[in-house]
Amino acid sequence: MNNLVIGIEGLVGAGKTAICRELLKKIPNSILLQGGNLYRAIVFGLMSSGTNLEELKKSMNKANIKDIMEKLKITIAIENRDTVIYINGKKIEEESLQSAKSSLAVSEISNVADNNSFYLFGRSIIEKFKKDFNIIVSGRDLMKIYPELDYHFLITASLEERVKRKCIQYNGNISEEEIKQNIIKRDELQEKSGFYKKYEKTILIDVTNCKTPEEGANEVLKNIKMYQPIN
Repeated sequence: MNNLVIGIEGLVGAGKTAICRELLKKIPNSILLQGGNLYRAIVFGLMSSGTNLEELKKSMNKANIKDIMEKLKITIAIENRDTVIYINGKKIEEESLQSAKSSLAVSEISNVADNNSFYLFGRSIIEKFKKDFNIIVSGRDLMKIYPELDYHFLITASLEERVKRKCIQYNGNISEEEIKQNIIKRDELQEKSGFYKKYEKTILIDVTNCKTPEEGANEVLKNIKMYQPIN
């Protein structure tokens, strides 16, 4: 039996990463490739090196992803079946990659960047791991990275619910209104970049009323013929 490649995209704050991690528990022999975190790591690494946002936009518009990764000494590893990013031998915590500042910078840069080299790199990673694992891929533009996805899901939720979830994530460090405006701006940038595009095989999963990531994961699994929710 061939291993599956399941693409999970989602609106900002809809909870796709948490859903992906629940899917890891339910899909045997699976790993999670977080393409978004690799992209974030590149932006984070460049920002940490002192490159400002406008310089980042210019560099990412003509950059070769492999060259940037080698220059910043960025490596990707799979630990406990999940994606881990290292920069210069130091593990980068997800809180840093998922910060409001990094997230907004990524949305702005992806809107102007030439992502073709990143897509090719992402495809090579998927092909490498598909030989041995079922792959859950989380990120943006997954159909362009890997058109042969067995499943392509777009996780959605109401703006109100997404603001609520981001407030929990940032634990009171950012005001609710600031989070709301951040999500609205990122939504606009993502739409402009074409990252919320729906394809013929795209399956929309609305998780507004799901109280836990597990409930959201079960909604995804209902659409995968080989797997059913495991209680």
